[in-house]
Amino acid sequence: MDALLSIALDLTTSLASADRLSRLLEAVRRAVPCDAAAVLELEGDELVPLAIHGLAPEVLGRRFRRSEHPRLDVVVTRGAPVRFAANSPLPDPYDGLLLVNPDATREVHACLGCPLVAQGAVIGVLTADSLTPGAFDELSDPYLEMLGALAGAALNTSRLIKALEAASQRHRQVAVVLQGDAESRVGDQMIGTSETMQRVRAEVELVAPTDFAVLITGETGVGKELVARSVHRGSPRRGEPLIYVNCAALPETIVESELFGHLRGSFTGATSDRAGKFEIANGGTLFLDEVGELPLSVQAKLLRALQAGEIQRVGSDKVIEVDVRVVAATNRDLSREVEADRFRADLFHRLNMYPIHVPPLRERRTDILLLAGHFLDLYRRRLGLGPVRLTEPARQALVAAAWPGNVRELDHLLGRAVLRASAGVARGAATLIGPKSLQLEPSVPDVGGGGRLGIAEVDSAAIAVPVDGRSLREVVQDTKRAVVRRAVKNAGGNWARAARELGMARSNLHQMAQRLGLRNE
Repeated sequence: MDALLSIALDLTTSLASADRLSRLLEAVRRAVPCDAAAVLELEGDELVPLAIHGLAPEVLGRRFRRSEHPRLDVVVTRGAPVRFAANSPLPDPYDGLLLVNPDATREVHACLGCPLVAQGAVIGVLTADSLTPGAFDELSDPYLEMLGALAGAALNTSRLIKALEAASQRHRQVAVVLQGDAESRVGDQMIGTSETMQRVRAEVELVAPTDFAVLITGETGVGKELVARSVHRGSPRRGEPLIYVNCAALPETIVESELFGHLRGSFTGATSDRAGKFEIANGGTLFLDEVGELPLSVQAKLLRALQAGEIQRVGSDKVIEVDVRVVAATNRDLSREVEADRFRADLFHRLNMYPIHVPPLRERRTDILLLAGHFLDLYRRRLGLGPVRLTEPARQALVAAAWPGNVRELDHLLGRAVLRASAGVARGAATLIGPKSLQLEPSVPDVGGGGRLGIAEVDSAAIAVPVDGRSLREVVQDTKRAVVRRAVKNAGGNWARAARELGMARSNLHQMAQRLGLRNE
C-alpha cells in the first residue's frame, strides 16, 4: 500500500502530460518489479504506446491492433488485471523487443496486463514483463486494480492536458490570424501633428503600461481601433493576442456564445465545444468595438468578467478564470444610454476607468494633408504606380470638406482617386490624375459651416505627378503654407478666427506660420 501511496503522490506533482507518463512508469517499476513496462492508449481498435521502459525504441512507433495481439485484447475485454501463465499459447506483443534480452519473450517469463479505466471505460493498458517466472504471483487483484485505477487517472489527466494544449495552440493560431487581419485593415500608426492628436498620443502613452480598462469614444471612422491597437502595443501584453470583436455585427442570439464560448448541445447548432473570445484573448487584450450595441442580457456577464476575471461558457456551470485587459470603443454617448436604461451604469463606470476621446477629422484639419499623403502613397504602392501628389485646388478642397465619415472617408476617397487615375497607365510609370479622379459631394458644408463647397469634382489638374523633383517634405511645407494663407484670407486677416477654422490653438498657428516663413507676409 505504501508503494501505491508513493505512486499517487508522484502523479500529482507535475501537470505536464509527458512528465506524468514518465513518472507513471517510474512509479509502476517501484510497485511492480519488472524488466519492461509500457503504457498504451486505446484509440479505436488499436493500442498506441505512449511511454515505455526496457523495450526497444521502435515500440513507440508501432500501433498494436487488438485483433493481431490477443493478450492485449484479453486485457481490454475483461476490464480487469490479467496474469498470463508462463506457458500461455498466446503470442507476446513484445517478442524480440526486450532490451535486457531480445530473445527473452520467446522463453518462459512473467507477463502482466492491467486495464486503465476512466469514468467506467477502458482507455488504455499497462503492461509489465519480467524475466523471472512467477514474479507477479504475489500481487493481489485489489492491489493491481488500484494500481490500474491510479494509472488510468494519470493517463486520463494526461489526455485532458494534451487536449487543452492543442486547443490552446489552435486558439493562439486563430488569435494571430485575427490580429493580423485587424492590422491589415487599420494600418500601424496614428498620423497627425495637431494639438488634439498630440493629446491622444499622450493619453495612450500614459494608460498603455497599466491594466486599466479603456473606453475610446469618437465618431465613426475617426480611428478608434487604431488607438486601441496603440494601447495594446504599448502595454506589457504586447506579445500576447489583441482580439477584435465588432459588437454591432453580432446577432443578439449568439453574442454571448461569441464572447464567452459554449458547450456542445447547449443550443441548436452547437455541435461542439467552442471557446469564446475571452478565452482566446487570455493573457492579452480584448477590443470590444461598438460596445454600446451589446444587449442588456449580456452586459451583466461582461461586468462579471471585468470585475472578477471569471466567465462561464453557455450551457456550463464551470467557472473559467481569465486574465484579459478590455479596451472598448463606441460612437454612442454611453452616459445618455445609461439614462435611457439601454446600458448598465455599473458596466459603463467599469469600462470608463480611463476614457480617451478621438477627435473628428474636421477638428484636426492640419492633419488632413498628412493623412492624404499617407493614403496616396499607400494606394500607389498597392497599384504599382509611380509617385502622385495633390495640386493646390485638390488640397484646398480636401482641407475645406466636412468629412462626416472622418479618416475612413478620406481614405476611401483617395483610394478611388488613385484607382481612377491608374486606368490605362503602365505600372510603375508616372501618373496624371484624370478630371474625375477626385470627387467631393457638393452638399458638404465648408469650414465655416454656413456655406457650400460647390465642388462636384476637381479638374484634370486636381492630382498630378510631381515633375519638378521636389521632396515629400517640400510638398508638405508648400501645402501647409497654402492652407494657412487661405484660412487667414477667409478670416479677413483675423488669426484667432483662422486658428478656430483650422481646428488648432492660435499659439500653434502662429508657431507654424513662423516656421513656414509667413509671419512677415
